[in-house]
Amino acid sequence: MRRLLVTAAAAMPLLLVPTAAHAAPSLRTVTAAVETPALYDDEAGGDADADDPAIWVNERDRGASRVLATAKNGGLRVYDLAGRERQAIATPPAPGADDAAGRFNNVDLVPGFRLGGRTTDLAVVTDRGRDQLRFYRIDPATGTLTDVTAPGVPFAFSTDQAQVNEQRTAYGLATFRDFDGTAYAVVSRRSTSEVGLFQLVATGGTVTYRRVDLLTLPSSFRLPDGSAWSPCADPGDGPQVEGSVVDPATRIAYLAQETVGLWRIPVWGGRFHGAPQFVERTREFGVPARFDEAEDDCVVDYAADPGYGGRIAADVEGLTILPTGPLTGTLIVSSQGDDTFYTYDRLTLRPTGHFAVVAGTRTDGSEGCDGAAVTATPLPGFPHGLLVVHDGSNTPVAGDRESTNFKFLDAGFLRRP
Repeated sequence: MRRLLVTAAAAMPLLLVPTAAHAAPSLRTVTAAVETPALYDDEAGGDADADDPAIWVNERDRGASRVLATAKNGGLRVYDLAGRERQAIATPPAPGADDAAGRFNNVDLVPGFRLGGRTTDLAVVTDRGRDQLRFYRIDPATGTLTDVTAPGVPFAFSTDQAQVNEQRTAYGLATFRDFDGTAYAVVSRRSTSEVGLFQLVATGGTVTYRRVDLLTLPSSFRLPDGSAWSPCADPGDGPQVEGSVVDPATRIAYLAQETVGLWRIPVWGGRFHGAPQFVERTREFGVPARFDEAEDDCVVDYAADPGYGGRIAADVEGLTILPTGPLTGTLIVSSQGDDTFYTYDRLTLRPTGHFAVVAGTRTDGSEGCDGAAVTATPLPGFPHGLLVVHDGSNTPVAGDRESTNFKFLDAGFLRRP
């Protein structure tokens, strides 16, 4: 396995040059048509915490298409286009009494995977608790998921169970097919700036994987004024990546390094190619910050902002691409810090829009969005395609029980200026 290090050491931070500021498009507000049931991250709610969605289009009956979504300790949930839950899949148990149980973080799809002598659509999940990938075959008629994870799949990043229990484990996820049809998953590692490339491998009627490349994004930067800057994090942690997507036409991977910015890097032939390049930095990039133990959080000194950042309010999170042609379309980016989304031209990466999902007559809005997914395929109720976004602060609040869920929107507004 090849390992690509972008920075040799913290003493040699990445040199940045000044870039022109992006013009700020006016904020557009949109409302969701559908929302899924509230998920509660407490014992009564099964420790379910909504995070990341994926959209499976049923080519036989588009009305029977499904939205798959992770709920962390609450496993994987499957919804119909009306937002009703159709299936709930539990996480695997802990291997030992002192070990972490499964915790599903992100989900993505691999259509047309050759498995057991036939072609099937796969759902792929990062199991953050067990440091593994898990795989589910999607029934083409019913949309029902069946576990096809090979027994004894390897750890994604850890060397042993003791390291798994430290929970620097498989986190963000983006699947894609290479030019030769080989299926891969780009997987980030929690609390670090590492991103692995994994080849998906059929073995009989099950699926396993092997890691073929490893990229380490920068965690330290030299600013244009000559000073060094590193993003604030919990003690011992690095600036992690979660939101990820690979353009199926260009094999460009987009990686959301939460407190740093949005990167792009080619990935094909089982390798990451060249050095990653910024698409845009976070608004907080270069701003002094310190970890406050009493607050258990980073305190940012916005008054000392040197002005090297972009528009995205940290954390930069969910990424998804709406294709409108072979190379045309829109890259959608969650700006979690201000509860909005930015859009970019798929080919040129020119900023094209800024929107927020707000409360309407049928649903509340989306706040603190972790994950997003979109399809251009017209679906019943969503004639211009479907956009699904996570809501990290669902309302109304039931007593003192805060909840999360997912919002469904017609994607037509993304096609119009």
